[in-house]
Amino acid sequence: MTFDTFDIGGDMKVRRLGYGAMRVAGPGVWGPPRDREAVLATLRAIPEVGIDFIDTADSYGPDVSETLIREALFPYPEGLRIATKAGFMRPGPGEWRPNGNPDYLIRQARQSREALGVETIDLWQLHRIDPAVPQDEQFAAIRQLIDSGVIRHAGLSEVSVTQIEAARRVFPVATVQNRYNLADRQSEAVLDHCEAHGIGFIPWFPLAAGRLTQPGSILDRIATAHEASVGQIAIAWLLRRSPVILPIPGTSSVAHLQENARARHIRLTDEEFAQLDAAGR
Repeated sequence: MTFDTFDIGGDMKVRRLGYGAMRVAGPGVWGPPRDREAVLATLRAIPEVGIDFIDTADSYGPDVSETLIREALFPYPEGLRIATKAGFMRPGPGEWRPNGNPDYLIRQARQSREALGVETIDLWQLHRIDPAVPQDEQFAAIRQLIDSGVIRHAGLSEVSVTQIEAARRVFPVATVQNRYNLADRQSEAVLDHCEAHGIGFIPWFPLAAGRLTQPGSILDRIATAHEASVGQIAIAWLLRRSPVILPIPGTSSVAHLQENARARHIRLTDEEFAQLDAAGR
């Protein structure tokens, strides 16, 4: 059995279960990981479990995640796609400060290209639209990165439908990365918009399910029926929810990576999907 696939930007095929590389940094997404060898082993196992899409950012560390990905996987296996992001500065652990200055975004994208060791970044995403900078100036910087060949495709993160449409007037929006999971459905309208326009939707925090993880909950009962973890069922629900969804669960454990990857084999029945959908809402 193989993963379902999605063509990012219409021409870059990836399997629909990826890997989010935020957790390879230290506590507070700051500094090096506590167990560097475990992180490197996890990154090296990504192609082995059939994942070909990695999502990272220059702010993870900062400048830690991208460097570790290159150390673990370069030269990259054929077909492996790496997405990265910029637009956040990191004053300290757990602190995130938006910076949408066009010169900063362009400089950071070029630095990410060097850190990853690639000629062109497969997918580069604006981590946040900076409210202190006119959004069209930020979009124009992204257009420049595409036109200059620094990046192949571009996306946005934590945006509204209105913002997506404003960006699409400047450059093709290939992906949107918003917080979304079984129990957090605030981006439902954005997801529907992405599906209608063939835009990949990358849900961050995909495994969160809150009260639904409690023993005896519908999520717990369905997980038991499938001999799976609640996290695997949460992933399976996302994969079923929309053909444009690209979940990116992250971990620094090979065992947990393997567990997440096995979620692609789970096929929820119509009734199970409907029960989970109703409980999540």
